[in-house]
Amino acid sequence: MRIINAKFLLSAQGIDGLPEFGISEVAFLGRSNVGKSSIINALTNHNGLAKSSSTPGKTQLINCFEVIIDNEEEKIPLIFVDLPGFGYAKVSKSMHSIWQENLDRYLRQRLSIKAFIHLIDSRHAGLQKDENLGLYLSEFARADQRVLNIYTKSDKLNQSQKAQLLKIDPNAILVSSSKKTGIDKATKAIYNAVFGVK
Repeated sequence: MRIINAKFLLSAQGIDGLPEFGISEVAFLGRSNVGKSSIINALTNHNGLAKSSSTPGKTQLINCFEVIIDNEEEKIPLIFVDLPGFGYAKVSKSMHSIWQENLDRYLRQRLSIKAFIHLIDSRHAGLQKDENLGLYLSEFARADQRVLNIYTKSDKLNQSQKAQLLKIDPNAILVSSSKKTGIDKATKAIYNAVFGVK
């Protein structure tokens, strides 16, 4: 199970600017400095695909990528969606409120989303902002949608810290984009979430 191809499709400010791709979508969410772009690049094995920035909150648009997953029987297209991070963006309150409204409408109304990937910094698990995001998604996630918790930067943890994290969240998927660890497991989990594989 691996992603064999990926390409950037388009950016949009909100759901009104998004066409219907006719393909299942995977929405990546997380705090501004959690490493969303890096994980998308690691999953797709395509370093420059999602643009990462040293400035948290730089991603201000809904960015869509088409990826092809080879499940060893067939090649299946999916849309990966890199969403604006929450937390540290240095923007005006009015701009922030527009982002929130656009994101909220996309997440609640977009029927083609089959999986929400909640990216959490493994070094700071249990933050209120992440708990709030989990509760927010649970408010409207449909029966045909799954929420996956993927913990980034796991190379920064020692074995006992990893064990502690797995006690708190037994379904945690630990990944490191820099060391490329956990990427295969995350790819499989995303595929299973989209296609309802138990």
